[in-house]
Amino acid sequence: MPRVEKKVDISASQERIFKIIDEDNDYPRWNIVVNEVKELGPGNYFFKTNVGDVTSTRIETNPPESLSATQEGSPMTSLGYALKPKGDVVEATIWAEFDDASQEQILGIAGEMLLKSLKKYAEYLETGGNPNEFSKK
Repeated sequence: MPRVEKKVDISASQERIFKIIDEDNDYPRWNIVVNEVKELGPGNYFFKTNVGDVTSTRIETNPPESLSATQEGSPMTSLGYALKPKGDVVEATIWAEFDDASQEQILGIAGEMLLKSLKKYAEYLETGGNPNEFSKK
């Protein structure tokens, strides 16, 4: 199965970044593609996104290091995040597995966009920003 990985360094604590990615209900606040979320059950969420509707089911949560989920209604079959402290920053990796190898480039671009959104929000919070005043645009 094809897999794509993208990485970015974030100037925020590993715990703060993990809390952000672990709180699915807050994704519309920071995630550039998520507009709405509905909790379907523990670890199971329905997302209205810019690219269609996606149902996500958490399959692994390892605080504060990683999490992963399966995806339905998405070109990705699964995705996840890994967080690794590197001195004063945290290296955040997003990965996705998918069936159609022709989707690799577009999914790589999407991964970079998601990491950019995560970085912007985590660094905003790390410097004392108010989450209710954050603009993801």
